Amino acid sequence: MPPQINLTPLIDVVLQLLIFFMISTTFVTQPGIRINLPKASSKVQNTAQQRNTIVITADSTLYINDQQIRDTEELRSRLLELRKQQEEEALIIVKADETVAHGIVVGVLDVAKTSGFTRIAIATR
Repeated sequence: MPPQINLTPLIDVVLQLLIFFMISTTFVTQPGIRINLPKASSKVQNTAQQRNTIVITADSTLYINDQQIRDTEELRSRLLELRKQQEEEALIIVKADETVAHGIVVGVLDVAKTSGFTRIAIATR
């Protein structure tokens, strides 16, 4: 009687690979991912540099270093004044309520960047 090859282990391995690939393809991220941006688990602390804080409340009121700002033009002029007074590596921290529209935050970031600040951070929880 000639030697025979037992195909059962081969079929078992192929079936396990097929199941593994079927399950792992469900982990591919789809374009409609829901995220909550204001929360983060990482923190970066750097206390050696000057900091300025821009706060955007839920009703879109702007504050810079705890002083209320009426509009983006006043924000721009205040940031230009701060830029002249501070060192090259001064930091702007933007603290925005999570319900604030994305466009408002982007507008504030743009004003800070065009005012000459190169180090801008967004605060999270």
